[in-house]
Amino acid sequence: MEVDIREAKSNLSKLLQRVALGEEVIIAKDGIPVAKLVRVEPPLRTLGLERGKIWMADDFDKLPDDLMAAFYGEDVAPEARPRRKKKH
Repeated sequence: MEVDIREAKSNLSKLLQRVALGEEVIIAKDGIPVAKLVRVEPPLRTLGLERGKIWMADDFDKLPDDLMAAFYGEDVAPEARPRRKKKH
């Protein structure tokens, strides 16, 4: 199908619906083709492609209580606060 630029501007949604169904749309200016709308196929993802290549510890989501408290903005006991090194 070939359409003029003005028609493409005013009917873009309808043209895209047709393209989604597999039709190609040529956009022309003064009767000269300048662009083609074509359907883009989404890339296929293969599930399990990285199986055996990635390892995660069983306790990856466990944090010490003081760190968890600090993360949530709770007060941390002074003895549990990290100590800063003094600059000389």
